[in-house]
Amino acid sequence: MKYWLMKNEPEDYSIDDLEMAGTDHWDGIRNYQVRNYMRDEMSVGDQAFFYHSSCKVPGIFGIMEIVSEAYPDHTAWDPSEHYHDPRSTPDSPVWLMVDVKFVRKFESPVTLKELRTHPELSEMRILQRGNRLSVTPLSREHWDFIIGLTDREEG
Repeated sequence: MKYWLMKNEPEDYSIDDLEMAGTDHWDGIRNYQVRNYMRDEMSVGDQAFFYHSSCKVPGIFGIMEIVSEAYPDHTAWDPSEHYHDPRSTPDSPVWLMVDVKFVRKFESPVTLKELRTHPELSEMRILQRGNRLSVTPLSREHWDFIIGLTDREEG
């Protein structure tokens, strides 16, 4: 099993939206490195933190599970979609997505500000200067440390 941090702007799609849906597709990826993570490294059963970005309080708000292998992102070839890419077509898809399932929402988010206070997490990609990737791998150690932070708050 692998671990991931997946970012989204909550006004676009939040942990609450995923909780209501139960399972949904994670679309709109338009970065080759992230596409390759989904295609080559992400597997059914992997766990991911749902991270709210570009908002008043950025941070990790909950957990979701990867429940499909990567498949073509149909929103890329739909001109009415926000992330339409005319280079991607049904016959020659460029972009991929996966399905994710809601697991749980944290009582309190683990904020970006809090993540920065723990030297144990200093190597996390999201804390690296210039990182703008919307999906990044996490080590098991980072995953467990963050789960420990939420367990203390919710315990």
